[in-house]
Amino acid sequence: MSRRAIHTDGAPEAIGTYSQALAVDRTVYLSGQIPLDPESMEIVAGDTRAQVEQVLANLEAVAAAAGGSLGDIAKLTVYLTDLGDFTTVNEVMAEHFEEPYPARAAVEVAALPRGARVEIDAVLVLR
Repeated sequence: MSRRAIHTDGAPEAIGTYSQALAVDRTVYLSGQIPLDPESMEIVAGDTRAQVEQVLANLEAVAAAAGGSLGDIAKLTVYLTDLGDFTTVNEVMAEHFEEPYPARAAVEVAALPRGARVEIDAVLVLR
């Protein structure tokens, strides 16, 4: 079994004791991303749509650093501070993913780091 940490400057730096992603053989576990701009390390301005777009951009950058893409994602977990935003998540995801869509879970949480409205983690499988 091979393990390697994944890092890219195209996504926010890890702000704790974790990697942006960890590849174990062909499976890559992407840490949860919140809508931080990787340059300023601040939450992006705007509504939930803007936050989901930034989260997916961050995940895409980490996936690319691992040698994959959003299309290689097999499973997503979406954490929302308001499940009322689920429709917006679906709309944005439809713009970034093609069928067959990844498996997904959505969970409402009391709070997310830095006041984010959304966090998404993922598992992808390299081809």
